[in-house]
Amino acid sequence: PYAEKFVEQYHREFGFELDGRDILIDDFRVRGLVVGKTLQTPAATPQLGSPTPAGKTKAYFENGWEEVSTYNMEDLKPGHTILGPAIIFQSISIIVLEIGCVAAVTSDGDLDIDVAQLHSNDAASVANDGCETEIIEDPVQLSIFAHRFMGIAEQMGRTLARTAISVNIKERLDFSCALFTSDGGLVANAPHIPVHLGAMQSAVRFQVEYWNAEGREGIKEGDVFVSNHPQLAGGSHLPDITVITPIFHEGNIIFFVASRGHHSDIGGVSPGSMPPHSVNLKEEGASIVAFKLVKDGKFQEEGITDILVNQGDVPGTRNLKDNLSDLRAQVAANNSGIRLLHELVHENGLKKVEAYMHFIQHNAEMAVRNMLKEFASAHGTRAHSIDYMDDGTPIELTIEIDPKTGSACFDFEG
Repeated sequence: PYAEKFVEQYHREFGFELDGRDILIDDFRVRGLVVGKTLQTPAATPQLGSPTPAGKTKAYFENGWEEVSTYNMEDLKPGHTILGPAIIFQSISIIVLEIGCVAAVTSDGDLDIDVAQLHSNDAASVANDGCETEIIEDPVQLSIFAHRFMGIAEQMGRTLARTAISVNIKERLDFSCALFTSDGGLVANAPHIPVHLGAMQSAVRFQVEYWNAEGREGIKEGDVFVSNHPQLAGGSHLPDITVITPIFHEGNIIFFVASRGHHSDIGGVSPGSMPPHSVNLKEEGASIVAFKLVKDGKFQEEGITDILVNQGDVPGTRNLKDNLSDLRAQVAANNSGIRLLHELVHENGLKKVEAYMHFIQHNAEMAVRNMLKEFASAHGTRAHSIDYMDDGTPIELTIEIDPKTGSACFDFEG
């Protein structure tokens, strides 16, 4: 039973199973239970009904202004019941009882509040005629969902740092985690490493297009993808390996989560896989365009090992153990994001979560367009800059801004 429990917990944490591996007990703890004195069951509290209000006031709730009763805590007795909306004054705090909530005074003089499950007007509900109601963007809800999405991405990062073993990821925190819509559009990228911000969207969309192309096996539940190719697959540089997991709901892909981590070595002509004298991509290490790191819930250790180790006339990875462990940690990070997004969908409904993902993307677009309009108004519609590499090679950029739409054209030819 202990082995089964371990496998169950491992699968919950990492999202896959490792076949043919022995379980090594590293340490164990013994918990002892001492039978103590049985607590006396408190006497039944008499039902006194609603107390007399101390006064009346107006307060603003979801439905607008409401006239509410106010109560003083010291006047309440065990058995009193208060229906919301109401306000209860204590010596050190004020309790606001929301609409539909019920507060009961216990035998110990505490308040036991039953919180009602309220449904706002913009929830993804179904009307009487069977048609879904339109979800209207609400600025407060937009802020709440933005923080919820970002919180999930940040929690993925905490899982990755906790489960990884390499110095690069566990201690230097050289990684980023992000959430995406079903078409691979970026929704929230936790601010881990600036160079990763916004860059993973191309990697996710490439995998969607690649695996859904004619003649390929498609995307199935239990699949996890890995890539790092900067030219073909939306990567940054080869040591930054991206792990991408689709999220399914009732058989359909609803979101994607991804984590990108810097691996200390993936082969190449010099340790660290960032040789300054390389003349082609192969000399920098293993390049992965598209590979299923997990397939049908099974970690493909043999396949990824072959990619990292066997690189022809270029040395393979010098630290395979860390590579495999960190890749498993990235899968675990994605799995934590899947679990939290499923909870969010269960709490709010799929239509509402999807709607606010798109609202956030639109809000971000408008913020950038407005910034470009303000820049064009203050500094003109054209911006130009040039810098030089160590050998004197120029890096030149010209930006042309449309002051009416906030669009911009970035010309890297100068």
